[in-house]
Amino acid sequence: MSDYIIGLTGGVASGKSAVEACFRTLGVAVADADAAARDAVAAGSDGLAEVVAAFGAGVLTADRNLDRPAMRRRVFADPDARRQLEAIVHPRVRKALADACRAAPGPYAVASIPLLAEGGGRDAYPWLDRILVVDVPEDVQLARLLHRDGIDEALAGRMIGAQATRRQRLAIADDVIVNDRGLDALPAQVEALDRLYRRLAD
Repeated sequence: MSDYIIGLTGGVASGKSAVEACFRTLGVAVADADAAARDAVAAGSDGLAEVVAAFGAGVLTADRNLDRPAMRRRVFADPDARRQLEAIVHPRVRKALADACRAAPGPYAVASIPLLAEGGGRDAYPWLDRILVVDVPEDVQLARLLHRDGIDEALAGRMIGAQATRRQRLAIADDVIVNDRGLDALPAQVEALDRLYRRLAD
């Protein structure tokens, strides 16, 4: 049972996944909000039924799964639709993450929450003991997103613009990893935080 929980967040293409991998290498359990969000609207779930009730059967693929690309385009183009979807998904994600972290072995666990600042921060996640932000300059973030997803600059800009600003994320941070260098710079930073979190969890 992990009684000490770290919230990990950062903007799109900031390097959260690489930081998650570093924690896992050290034997730390990581509960991922993206995976929990997929489970929340999996085929046959109550969450998916609620999405269909809100948005219509047009959000489904032929095999009755959520049409994620179509839904993503819709919510990035319509802030009201995004808020409506988040109101369905976020409560389910918060419960799943809390349950997974508390059941994890080890002195502490990590809840990886990309939309932590957007989703209410500490008010929405009062069970987080500390918040770790992976920070990256916006120009680096944009370049990585274009390279990673093969999208055009306009869509990449909308994706970044739909998220919290760097200032908003840093305002909720207890700890910060600045990921503007190569991935080989991350393990040492994560190892130092791991030592800190193990001490704090005692």
